[in-house]
Amino acid sequence: MAGRPRRSVLYMPGSNARALEKAKTIPADALIFDLEDAVAPDDKVMAREQVCAAVADGGYGGREVVIRVNALETPWGAADIMAACVAAPDAILIPKVIHSGDIISAAKLLQSVHAPKKVRLWAMMETPMAILNARTIAARAVYDDNRLDCLVMGTNDLIKESRARALHDRFAVVPWLAMTLAAARAYRLDIIDGVYNDFRDMEGFRDECEKGRILGMDGKTLIHPTQVGPCNEIFSPSTEEVEWSRKVIDAFGRPENEKKGVIVVEGHMVERLHFSMAQRVVEIADQIRELEASLG
Repeated sequence: MAGRPRRSVLYMPGSNARALEKAKTIPADALIFDLEDAVAPDDKVMAREQVCAAVADGGYGGREVVIRVNALETPWGAADIMAACVAAPDAILIPKVIHSGDIISAAKLLQSVHAPKKVRLWAMMETPMAILNARTIAARAVYDDNRLDCLVMGTNDLIKESRARALHDRFAVVPWLAMTLAAARAYRLDIIDGVYNDFRDMEGFRDECEKGRILGMDGKTLIHPTQVGPCNEIFSPSTEEVEWSRKVIDAFGRPENEKKGVIVVEGHMVERLHFSMAQRVVEIADQIRELEASLG
């Protein structure tokens, strides 16, 4: 079964009150209110209070609201998580995850303050060690107490830490994306691609979105509202995909095909695995339509 749409995931600086308010009008599927990289040390406490108040007040419609906290080993990390639990966003994004213990530690903090069950955990995959440990990190999702729902690629940090070159073809980045994606899918997690830094280069951005979707990403993290529309378009099932998927579902639903593993639909051999794929396409398309309707 499909999860909720996560095509466009927009970072918003937690220290910017105007940005938090503007986020209510941006048609992104998910919003990440950032307390980490986007906030100077002197502003950390103010940003935490401001973000948690905004999340508690609501007004973000059907958008998924996520708070990215500071790492647990920093002076702000534990307090960020505890304050976020009170505000009760849809998820808390843990930065600099390097091994499965980071997920366990965060989950135990949530349990200790009796965080609402709806509050899930997302993990930033932004270091070489995180890529090497992608399977064991993703495996934490087997236990629901760990609340792990999604992996988020931190490609800028990965490029920095690996000393790779940031080329437009992402020659160095694709292996990391593929390794982490395989781990995510093995444990039924969503995975979100990294950001595209030049928000004025829409052609390059669209190309990177297309390639991310071909690879299997559920969506992309964004740094500017102008990236939301193209991202939603590219990561949505096309009209043709939805129409074909409905035909496959209808065909397998006929009494004569209920027990068949392989059937023919309009001259194409279709297996049960295609039936499952079709169900996901239709479900995610329906959810996108409902989300967009809720945003007006």
